Amino acid sequence: MRLLFIGDIVGRAGRAVLLDRLPGLRRDWKLDFVVVNGENAAGGFGLTEALCNEFIDAGADCVTLGNHAWDQKDALVFIERQGRLLRPLNYPKGTPGRGANLIEAKSGARVLAMNVMGRVFMDPLDDPFAAVDRELEACPLGLACDAIVIDLHAETTSEKMAMGHFCDGRASLVVGTHTHVPTADAQILPGGTAYLTDAGMTGDYDSVIGMNKAEPLQRFTRRISQGRFEPAMGPATLCGVAVETDDKTGLARMITPVRLGGRLQEAIVAEWG
Repeated sequence: MRLLFIGDIVGRAGRAVLLDRLPGLRRDWKLDFVVVNGENAAGGFGLTEALCNEFIDAGADCVTLGNHAWDQKDALVFIERQGRLLRPLNYPKGTPGRGANLIEAKSGARVLAMNVMGRVFMDPLDDPFAAVDRELEACPLGLACDAIVIDLHAETTSEKMAMGHFCDGRASLVVGTHTHVPTADAQILPGGTAYLTDAGMTGDYDSVIGMNKAEPLQRFTRRISQGRFEPAMGPATLCGVAVETDDKTGLARMITPVRLGGRLQEAIVAEWG
């Protein structure tokens, strides 16, 4: 299978590059399954139902969230009826929505998608490792599903790396989100799981993690807030990672970072296997 994961969509600039690029990537790369992290899509904070539907119409099979999952309050309602939208798996029992779902790709393949949130320097949710382990045990790769994609929304590289090794051999891809900066450690772990510490954001990199520079600089230099954070509006870079899996095992055969448009150096899939 050919999988594409796209990192945190930040504001209007991020939405614009996603909607412009994704249909062509889906067609030209013959993608089987696309996951998009949309937790910063609505003005930098949360996701609306209309935007979620736009992403799905553009070619996303699944949309994941994170610590801004409930910033748009209607998310508490529409997440119940949108099976392709995932909030962190390790929210307490009774939280609206779902953190994992078995989704059928257009090819008929079965993909288990998961969204989970780390706990180091983040909200003190339930144990992410135990939550992921339960899902992997209930839907084993190569038996109950053809691919497994895990979006770990976390602050620290150590927690993300630990999750990658914890899932090695049991998932197709473990990819980090939240810190909005693409890392250079794309690799296939010894057990066959593709791993990247952070996919980076899809937004304007002439910014402070996607936000207009003035307010963050004000807060850092003077310790005074003069207003709310606003997403930067310049040309955006679409950031993510492409993975090709073995059809028999569901494990990774290839992983390649993806960076398109905007300020960052381009990175594309030169050749699929």
